[in-house]
Amino acid sequence: MPDHDLTGFTPSTFTHGGATRQVLRRGTGPAVIIMAEIPGITPKVIEFAERVAATGCTAVLPVLFGVPGREASPGAAGWPTVGRAMASSLWQVCVSREFTVLATGRSSRVVRWLRALAAAEHERCGGPGVGAVGMCLTGGFALAMATDERLVAPVLSQPSLPLACSASRAGSIDISPEELAVVRGRCERDGLQVLGLRFRGDRLVPGDRFAYLRRELGDAFVAVELEESAANPASALPPHSVLTEHLVDEPGQPTRQALDTVLDLFRTRLLGEEPAVAQ
Repeated sequence: MPDHDLTGFTPSTFTHGGATRQVLRRGTGPAVIIMAEIPGITPKVIEFAERVAATGCTAVLPVLFGVPGREASPGAAGWPTVGRAMASSLWQVCVSREFTVLATGRSSRVVRWLRALAAAEHERCGGPGVGAVGMCLTGGFALAMATDERLVAPVLSQPSLPLACSASRAGSIDISPEELAVVRGRCERDGLQVLGLRFRGDRLVPGDRFAYLRRELGDAFVAVELEESAANPASALPPHSVLTEHLVDEPGQPTRQALDTVLDLFRTRLLGEEPAVAQ
């Protein structure tokens, strides 16, 4: 797949707390904030955003790192190119004070900017609220954003922070105890549902992390856990990216069913529709 030229997406910027970042938008209707995985907004992330827009929502992609539209699949771009892109994006994250990579019991500072973006997009787009999808490094951001009552459809796709280099980090997620208590209260009081996606063998997203979320959120945490054999075999990377790199976009495939579950969450919570028939 070649680089994407971003045709169909409208660029702008958003500023909050002294930080200005580029934002890409597509579609109309209630907003869904889509936070890309490392190395950034790749063509496959863009494909996912196009699917979100096709449901009747506005796909909103903040540029948190990387170069939007750049191909990052090893099979298409080659390992040297992909390695450089990933290293560059990781360097941006590691040197930034906006991202919490290792610490437990802390939310990344960038979440405050993302909450402000979600509030602005809700005012711009209308609807009952906003959806959010975080992937890999940004996966837990969708959970921390849900302290704001305007966030009504959070999706945690392979949430990978804090890095699971110890038992305590593996059995936690990047949100402060105070903010997690707020989200738990919303689940109990408002019926908020938090959707999580992972491959069972993914070492970046250990089972202990989802077990922790089940304990903290109870039935409000809905886990979609897939066998590694369900991942797209054409990918050169180990099974990880449920909605993008490892998606098998064919009816009946487990990853396609996971994608449909995400889109159905947006249809029901943001558009008031009945869930679509499973594909």
